[in-house]
Amino acid sequence: MRVIVAAAGTAGHINPALAIANKIKKESPSSEILFLGTDRGLENDLVPRAGFELKTIEAYGLSKKISIDTIKKNIKTLKGVSQAKKIVKEFAPDIVIGTGGYICGAAILAANKYKIPTILHESNAFPGKAVKMLSKKVSTILVSFEAAKARISNKANVKLTGTPTKIKKLDLSKSQKAEAIKRLGLKPEKPVVLVFGGSQGAKAINDSVIKIINEKLNKDYQIMWAPGPIQYDIVKKEINNISKLEAVKIVPYIYNMEEVMNACDLIISRSGAMTITEISIVGKPAIFIPLPNVSNDHQVYNAKVLENVGAAKILLNENLNKDTLNSLVEEIIRNPKQMQEMAENARKIAITNVEDKIYEEIKRLVK
Repeated sequence: MRVIVAAAGTAGHINPALAIANKIKKESPSSEILFLGTDRGLENDLVPRAGFELKTIEAYGLSKKISIDTIKKNIKTLKGVSQAKKIVKEFAPDIVIGTGGYICGAAILAANKYKIPTILHESNAFPGKAVKMLSKKVSTILVSFEAAKARISNKANVKLTGTPTKIKKLDLSKSQKAEAIKRLGLKPEKPVVLVFGGSQGAKAINDSVIKIINEKLNKDYQIMWAPGPIQYDIVKKEINNISKLEAVKIVPYIYNMEEVMNACDLIISRSGAMTITEISIVGKPAIFIPLPNVSNDHQVYNAKVLENVGAAKILLNENLNKDTLNSLVEEIIRNPKQMQEMAENARKIAITNVEDKIYEEIKRLVK
């Protein structure tokens, strides 16, 4: 099988693409896979690191706004479609798969020209503009959440598969959980609240957590916190007596996220699609602070997927401060029964065997 995978920009687009590519190689080791991206995103690091070839083209979001900059970008994007057509013609794939980023439009249009089957994977609960524009041009659209299906006009070719992720649920015993918490440098006796804002961090969340720590508001809980590599040094300067903190562990980035997610009691984070998927898999109560000013408020819609089943609380960025955040944390951790119910509710939306479902769709289209 020969496959082109188009993914660009953020880890939320690229990691699902890598998971799909790895599944194809596992099931069909002789398959040849080529990644299509831009020269600006994380794909330039993550794709070669995973052992796949990457080719780049020009791709930006098309805009109706009239300015020198947008005109230049629109011209480059149109050029990128021509570049994609050339790559598709030369590689001659059996299927083209897109998982996100402006690159997908060029990849799907190029595949259409040569009548090659296509798959578009949408991780968010509110499909982006690209999915809506391309919905009638792709063979199949794979979605992560049931809510997304209702927001795509051409529903005949939409399948619910979930989003592939490396995070799995670990059935930790009481003693195993205690050992995991000790490895974090915390104590098993108090609830552990995991706080993170993605690989880039989230300044608004970080500012509130700094004040919670400095004012010692977390008397009833411990904090495991990854403010992000970029903001870590800033946070260190703002925290009082950072080396002497007893109920707080601060690291630039969490590399053993699977273990930490499974060991913690409550999660505070933005509400990217991958985060929603991972929290539902491990089954943890959550407080979501959606990233504001993103297309269609898709992080709000993502967060509502878990809020609607009673698994999460939403705190809007505009209402975020040390007091609102701390009060919400205390409200949840002081009610163990509620925490258990929230955890169970999160698990109800988890989708299993995601990679198998996606691979079945690939096989169905490649004849």
